[in-house]
Amino acid sequence: MGEWTGRRFRSPLARTVYYKLLDDQRHREDTHPYWYRFEVDKIPEKLKDKFIPCHQDEETSLFLENCYEKSDYIFTQLYFSMARSVLSWFMSPTSINGWLDRGSMFIFSQNQIKDLLNITDDWRAENFLDLGAGDGKITQKLSHLFNQVYATEASNVMVKRLKERNFSVLDIDAWDNGNITYDLIGCLNLLDRCDKPISILHSIKKSLRKDGGRALVAVVLPFSSYVEEGSSDHQPTEKIHVEGSGFEEQATSLIKHVFEPAGFNVDKFTRVPYLCEGDMGKSFYVLDDALFVLSPIVTS
Repeated sequence: MGEWTGRRFRSPLARTVYYKLLDDQRHREDTHPYWYRFEVDKIPEKLKDKFIPCHQDEETSLFLENCYEKSDYIFTQLYFSMARSVLSWFMSPTSINGWLDRGSMFIFSQNQIKDLLNITDDWRAENFLDLGAGDGKITQKLSHLFNQVYATEASNVMVKRLKERNFSVLDIDAWDNGNITYDLIGCLNLLDRCDKPISILHSIKKSLRKDGGRALVAVVLPFSSYVEEGSSDHQPTEKIHVEGSGFEEQATSLIKHVFEPAGFNVDKFTRVPYLCEGDMGKSFYVLDDALFVLSPIVTS
């Protein structure tokens, strides 16, 4: 782009598009190893062999390419921007994304989740429950592994999206009533967005199948709680206290101070980017996710 810089554009829109193009070019030339960086020497010895390293694979790259393409639809992005401004007066951000059918997330690829769960291509189980499943696109990545897929979601708009994908949607207050036990329960980026995260972990434990049931839990680090609905100050009733300044220290703290007291062992865990489709200013947004496979501690 030679000597041209953002300062030469008088139009804010042109300047936004220019800087996004520069950002996209930089990311397209990058395999983002820092998204997956984890210093194993900073965690206790007993956890070292439970960490599974990941990298940006083909499926992750395809999601990013789709983000670049969607972000380039300028008029569509302008429509989204105007619609968000209007809808934000009476809708939550989650419901707005559901209504506009945008803002889809990416946490893991098919190969990454198979490595983490230690399963083969032909592995299959009875059922899976995804708590706070959003639009169901991440749920869909696991659906082919199970005979029955259930989901919960607080947003009525997102519930509609889940039903469009033929998932059985359970009431958010009844999924743990004991009528169904599950082979796998997903709790993906929910603990920092719900009012009672500790209670949810205990409900997950009691709802897992006794012979081999597991939980798949993703948590954004550094940990920061924000309850979108049902809280006047957006703070949860139940507090999760995570210690440490770095990713490794906070992941260790989650295991020691949250998962183990709730009755779980950590089978495997990893670090992955939590990616979200972007807008006119950025093609995608990214946070750091710790992804854990948990199994209930068996007591005699």
